[in-house]
Amino acid sequence: MSDDQTNSPADDDAAAAPEAPQGGTDGDKSLPCEECGKDFIFTAGEQEFYEEKGFTPPKRCPECRAAKKAAGRQFTKVTCAGCGKETEVPFVPSGDRPVYCRECFESQKR
Repeated sequence: MSDDQTNSPADDDAAAAPEAPQGGTDGDKSLPCEECGKDFIFTAGEQEFYEEKGFTPPKRCPECRAAKKAAGRQFTKVTCAGCGKETEVPFVPSGDRPVYCRECFESQKR
């Protein structure tokens, strides 16, 4: 029994060590998503970027952030002013400017 008691504290310390680092940008952190509850990794690089820009750490996992962003978009079916094919754009055209499909838009930028 004394072996179990001697190993238990060491095992507890070893189990606690691999957890996400506390504070700073020393390493990746595991954060809980406030939307779905799933843990996600907030990498050291992302931490540095957020800190540099003065942003607060994310509260949602990348999947929930993408879903929230996509939910706010309104897609409108339009006819491309370049090639005439039907496409969808993530805005409501005002009517005073031509609207292009992705391919024609890219070629117009050049």
